[in-house]
Amino acid sequence: MTNDKIIVALDVPDLEGAIALIDKLESVSFWKVGLELFTSTGPSILEILKSRQKRIFLDLKFHDIPNTVAGACRSAARYGVDLLTIHATAGKDALKAATEAAHTGADQAGMQPPKLIAITLLTSISARQLAFDLKIPLELPEFALEMALMAQASGLDGAVCSPQEVAQLRQTCGDEFLFVCPGVRPTWAEKGDQQRSLTPSQALQAGANYLVIGRPITAASDPELAWKKIGDELITT
Repeated sequence: MTNDKIIVALDVPDLEGAIALIDKLESVSFWKVGLELFTSTGPSILEILKSRQKRIFLDLKFHDIPNTVAGACRSAARYGVDLLTIHATAGKDALKAATEAAHTGADQAGMQPPKLIAITLLTSISARQLAFDLKIPLELPEFALEMALMAQASGLDGAVCSPQEVAQLRQTCGDEFLFVCPGVRPTWAEKGDQQRSLTPSQALQAGANYLVIGRPITAASDPELAWKKIGDELITT
């Protein structure tokens, strides 16, 4: 278990802050660019990461009608990113359209297509919120499983889920389906708004391919030390 399984979230508001963090954490090879940073900088942050031979998780969580989702995925695939997200709740037609469009966009740009990853359920949503706020009549693990299975049947490469669901999803979806787990918190880090978290070593042991870790590293008083501490914990696991 090595640091290449950790995707560090560049959850900062501007390009200057992002570059400062990338410079500070030179040994990080895989970065997540989310809505806030991409809205602020556009593709310039992706160009900077690629110029430094970094892998990129473009986490924009597309959710719209099939035609719009397809257009967004076609455009995003031209950036040459490694992972790209879409909400499973956009529906089967949107998921299939997204898969086809991502390959088309990548081919047009001479890039490898991104791995298209479905969001099963945001890790900030609790079982109570799923039932009472969203009115979903399924238990949370069952809902996450249904979303992952729909994504797999639609041709997607994997799913995003909380580490608490990944063991069941791995058992059902098999070894080839990728699972990316945010909501991962070392024992020494604050839980924040994550409702369904595990430690990094627990999440990997449960079947995650990649862990997304943001604030425990990026908001630490010493990000380099936090990054090294997590890596050391995984090596000794």
